[in-house]
Amino acid sequence: MTFDRPLGSVIQGSLSDGLEVRLHPDVSVEDMRVGKFLVVQGTRARFFCLLTDVSLGTASQRISANPPQPEDDFLQSVLMGGGTYGTIELSPMLMLSLKDENAARDVLRNLENNGNNGGKLASFQANTSVDLDLLPVKTIPSHFSQVYEALDRDFRAVFGWEDDPQRKNFAIGKPLDMEVPVCLDLDRFVERSNGVFGKSGTGKSFLTRLLLSGVIRKNAAVNLIFDMHSEYGWEAQCEGKNINTVKGLRQLFPGKVEMYTLDPESTTERGIKGAQELLLSYDQIEVEDISLVQRELNLSEASIENAIILRNEFGRTWISQLLAMDNEEIQEFCEVRRGNKSSIMALQRKLLRLDELKYIRNTCPQNYVKQIIESLENGKHVVIEFGSQSNMLSYMLATNVITRRIHRHYVKRSEKFLRTKNVVDKPQQLVITIEEAHRFLDTASVRSTIFGTIAREMRKYFVTLLVVDQRPSGIDNEVMSQVGTRITALLNDDKDIEAIFTGVSGGQNLRSVLSKLDSKQQALVLGHAVPMPVVVRTRPYDEDFYREIGDLDLDSMATEEVLEAAETAKSDLGF
Repeated sequence: MTFDRPLGSVIQGSLSDGLEVRLHPDVSVEDMRVGKFLVVQGTRARFFCLLTDVSLGTASQRISANPPQPEDDFLQSVLMGGGTYGTIELSPMLMLSLKDENAARDVLRNLENNGNNGGKLASFQANTSVDLDLLPVKTIPSHFSQVYEALDRDFRAVFGWEDDPQRKNFAIGKPLDMEVPVCLDLDRFVERSNGVFGKSGTGKSFLTRLLLSGVIRKNAAVNLIFDMHSEYGWEAQCEGKNINTVKGLRQLFPGKVEMYTLDPESTTERGIKGAQELLLSYDQIEVEDISLVQRELNLSEASIENAIILRNEFGRTWISQLLAMDNEEIQEFCEVRRGNKSSIMALQRKLLRLDELKYIRNTCPQNYVKQIIESLENGKHVVIEFGSQSNMLSYMLATNVITRRIHRHYVKRSEKFLRTKNVVDKPQQLVITIEEAHRFLDTASVRSTIFGTIAREMRKYFVTLLVVDQRPSGIDNEVMSQVGTRITALLNDDKDIEAIFTGVSGGQNLRSVLSKLDSKQQALVLGHAVPMPVVVRTRPYDEDFYREIGDLDLDSMATEEVLEAAETAKSDLGF
């Protein structure tokens, strides 16, 4: 289909409910798929729309009551397009107002002709007197306006180019049935918290690696990734019958990414080199950190209140002091400090579970969290692997302890920058990636968790979140309304689908689009980093992607891998 061939005519509609379009007789309804990007040519503007529904209609009830026989091809062809027809529902997202239509045609023609050799929309704007203004939709096209298939020039006008020197654009994928890239504006992406959602097995981790790779390549922000399942650091396993792996961020950007591990034994067994051990000590754990794992430790509110009494008495060493107490010492403490003996004993007994965590020590030889902060300030991206320490108690404790300290540091840096107005004091934008986000951001704990604070503060302190979750309905509605860009793979649960559109104007029209996605390599992208919602076939995470985005030389790396394998074989054979 080309722009010269209209698909159908607008027959009715409204600004709130969308447009109803009757397809022309020569257009098959089977070519219309939910999520397609279409253009309506109005009298004074062009409307960029998303196809949200497809239906069949008949001119008379008699046809429905007495349809032609399957073998009656002649009658079917006679009725097609007249007695029977197809209709589609469009949701207008943006409109392009052109002040001078003749000059506008020249601009669009130039845009199309130069689109494949690096032409930029900005250059055409600079060299012509025509203003190409993408505006929010506040009106609708008139009756019988023609609907067209979107062309490359339409996507470029809306989503830009990946190599645009004026913006940090990153191609996340391509639209359905087309080969033109759809780009995110990474500067807008990192300035607010974002989410990657989808049910299990839809490729959330691959989507997240794509986004993180783009942020690193374009230097849009510095990343801190809590790698719960060891999928982002060195390599990750693909789903399927064959055992295949894909490269992680450390392999793609060896000079920009640092790895820390909470389970050095697991990291070594998987053949990962260069990962630094990360330890936390009891004196780094505060009562607020313990309260966030209250559910995992099965602690009562009384135990938390007595933890505050212990903290007030012993300061930072309150956990070590508590674990060293015997019954008589607990009894004496309670008599003096008015603590509750049974609650303190229960707290002591349940905190003993922390000894089972491999990364917990009574004291640490150095401050590893401070070391991570220094790496982030130096522009290094940090991946923290959990290995076998990925149970919810271990994951939630470590992420909260580390993030609270980092956020505290960024608040001080931000306040200094706001006071001095000196660019040197401006913190580098930080994006923190967490999985199982609903555990931190549910309604019960969002007010007390550091991640809830970050999500609400947005860019005030230059720290934002990238949340990865398969149950968005478990995230507090206020937090979901603050999520700037949402990249969503297939979801089946109605509550999860409804949660995705929390705080999104016109979200009801997009519900059918989300529910009809393929289970693999398709996603709905909407929010702050894109001008309008769009369904994309996500970019393949393969050898071509490595060459385009990474810092690695595949040929030299392959040679190094062969040499390492040879050295390992020699060692195993005793040479």
